[in-house]
Amino acid sequence: MTWNTLRELLVDQYDDFRKRLTRRLGSAELADESLNETWLRLHRGDEAGVVRSPAGYLLRMATNIATDHRRAENRRARRSDVRDALEVLPDPAPSPEREVAARSEVKALHRAIAALPHRSREILIAGRVKGLSQNEIADRFGITPRMVRMELRRALDHCEAFLDGDAGGPDRSIDTIENERAVQAIAAKAGRE
Repeated sequence: MTWNTLRELLVDQYDDFRKRLTRRLGSAELADESLNETWLRLHRGDEAGVVRSPAGYLLRMATNIATDHRRAENRRARRSDVRDALEVLPDPAPSPEREVAARSEVKALHRAIAALPHRSREILIAGRVKGLSQNEIADRFGITPRMVRMELRRALDHCEAFLDGDAGGPDRSIDTIENERAVQAIAAKAGRE
């Protein structure tokens, strides 16, 4: 059998092949595309060889082409879905504004820590940066664990006030801030009585 004979059969029975493929594939458009590509693939110079059922061969060929089209379309759709999903995902890197703000906060924290008295600064760094326990800090500085807790609390309060803008700059000491808070607390209590 020749490829030309198969092409002639496809042309002669095109409507029947189209109906059968449309039913099998569920799409008249896909059936038309598959049959057109089948016809193009039948333009070959060599012999077709032995074909027992020419109509079955043509249908199988068109069905395989349709399957290839669907697979390619699914791959394109998946790639498109991935691209769409990647566009929606937030960028994990901070925005330039957030990065500048974070650097500013870190610098302010360094200034707040630098404004602490030496021992308070060392206790804060030992406890919060180096991860030492309060007992280890107490042993290192020769003070009680209770004093360590008090120093840590004072240092953290100082840093918090400094970062909140209540510290008035690095010239104010931790004791000055605590005295002002004590006066405010006493005034507030007197106002309630």
